[in-house]
Amino acid sequence: MGTFHLDRSGAIWDLTSYARRGPGQRDRLSPAEVALIARTVRHTPEVMVKVTGGGGGNTSHGVNAHFNYIGRRGELEIETDDGERLSGRGVGRYLIQDWDLDLDEDRERPDLFATDRKAAPKLVHKLIFSMPAGTPPKKVLVAVRDFAREEFGLQHRYAMVLHTDEPHPHVHVVVKAVSEAGERLNIDKATLRHWRREFARHLREHGVEANATERSVRGQSRAPKLDSIFRAAQRGESSHMAARVRKIARELKAGSLDGAGAARLHQTRREVVRGWNAIRGQLLTEGQQQLADAVGKFVNKMPPPRTEKEWLANELLELVNRARSKDKPLVR
Repeated sequence: MGTFHLDRSGAIWDLTSYARRGPGQRDRLSPAEVALIARTVRHTPEVMVKVTGGGGGNTSHGVNAHFNYIGRRGELEIETDDGERLSGRGVGRYLIQDWDLDLDEDRERPDLFATDRKAAPKLVHKLIFSMPAGTPPKKVLVAVRDFAREEFGLQHRYAMVLHTDEPHPHVHVVVKAVSEAGERLNIDKATLRHWRREFARHLREHGVEANATERSVRGQSRAPKLDSIFRAAQRGESSHMAARVRKIARELKAGSLDGAGAARLHQTRREVVRGWNAIRGQLLTEGQQQLADAVGKFVNKMPPPRTEKEWLANELLELVNRARSKDKPLVR
């Protein structure tokens, strides 16, 4: 089980594997490893790289709609891989033709007479690169520009636009799924880990404190965003997450919240703590007392691990209590 990755060339090891190594088998921590440890224990802002879901990426109509959305229907400037800066309502159609997406769509269109009709493959991947509120937006854009040039330049066509209408500055990037050499870009968890590390590195090169570690290493479990779920429920809209919340509400009422997944989560936490303790011991061996103490405090302040269901249940109880205090119904 890997939870903390940094290769020796500049970014890292597997924290839990590190914990399992016996005494005398550890090399000295490299400067890059020490820097990552220091960033993590002082809670340096974490980057976010996300592949947006939903449909629209496998049809030219959907791609055009997405360009209209991220370009705010022509109001924002969209920057392309060849340095063009485009605005106006026709940008999406222009890029579809320039990237030959209409031709790709025709080639990938399912055969009307085929018995096994699969969904058309993606024409583009839709990505978001984000940083917490307070990060200089222009530096986020510059870092994404450098990242995209290194990862996709002369291979995959791409375009990007900066959004500052929310507290956290973020950049939408649209990447053509098939490269100029005809190779398809496949995005898996390892790809996203690599992209997060590289995005953070480019931010640091531009003077922005940024880190890229996994939640479990930081002692965090995923906390769902519930405000939108409950707003949708109050409007009477049905959703998968709203259905889950209703199920949890029934379990809480019956006093039998299902704890599935908790055992694995606690096992992961035990391995993470062992890893951090091994690192603390190594830092002490190397005479880095101050950082070792910071690691110890970091581990001691980790919040208890929670499953997504436990997060939802806790938030639900808090919302119910607030609604009762205001004498307002939570969900119709």
